[in-house]
Amino acid sequence: MFPSSMRGVCGVPDKARHFALTLFALLVLLLGASGDALAHAVAEGDKGYIQEIYGIHLMSFIYLGAKHMVTGYDHILFLLGVIFFLYRMQHIAIYVSLFALGHSTTMLVGVYFNIGINSYLIDAIIGLSVVYKALDNLGAYQRWFGFQPNTKAATLVFGFFHGFGLSTKIIEYEISPNGLVPNLLAFNIGVEIGQLLALGAILIVMGFWRRTAGFLRHAYTANVAMMCAGFVLIGYQLTGLFTA
Repeated sequence: MFPSSMRGVCGVPDKARHFALTLFALLVLLLGASGDALAHAVAEGDKGYIQEIYGIHLMSFIYLGAKHMVTGYDHILFLLGVIFFLYRMQHIAIYVSLFALGHSTTMLVGVYFNIGINSYLIDAIIGLSVVYKALDNLGAYQRWFGFQPNTKAATLVFGFFHGFGLSTKIIEYEISPNGLVPNLLAFNIGVEIGQLLALGAILIVMGFWRRTAGFLRHAYTANVAMMCAGFVLIGYQLTGLFTA
C-alpha cells in the first residue's frame, strides 16, 4: 500500500508528476510508433511469408513468435504490471506461467478450431487488462469495493484474451493447414522465448530501480502512467472498431 501522501494525483510531488508525464509520453510514443503491433498484427513482410509458406518451418515460426512478443507493447505493459510488486522469483514464475498458460491455450485453440474475434474488440479488452492491473497495483479495488480480486485468476483470464488477440490475426492470414500444428507449436515456443527475453529486461530495469530511494515515491505515478497508456490502447482500438 502506498503512503497516504501519495494517494491521489493532486498529492503527488512535482518531481513525481514530471516523472509520470515523462513515462507516459514515452509510452505514447512507443505505442504510436508500434503501428500494427497495437492490433497484434504481423509485419507486412512476415505476413506475406506466413501466407506463402507450405509445410513445416519450425525455426521460422519460432522467430516469428519471439518477434511478436518482444514488439507487442500491450503484452509488455501487462507483464510489467503483473511483476511490478513481485520480489520473489517463485512468485514471478507462478504469475508469468499463468499468463503463458492462458496466452498459449487460446492462441493454439483459436487458430486450430478457427475461433476468431473482432481484432479491435479483443485488443480493446487487452488494453483493459493493462488498466485493470495498474488499478490493482494502486490498491484501487480494496479502497473502492473493500475486497481484493484474485490476482492469479485475473492473470490467467487476461492471458486467455491476449492469446485470442494473436489467434485472431493468424486466422486472418489464412496460414496453410499443411504443417499447421507443428508450426503453431513452434510459434508458441517462440512467444515464450520472447516473453522470457522481455521479462529478463524488465527485471533488470526493475532491479536497479527498486534499489533507489525514489522507487516507492515514483511507483504510484508509474502505475498511473501505465493505466493511462491502457486507456490509450482502449481508445485506439474502439476508434478503429467504430470507424473501420
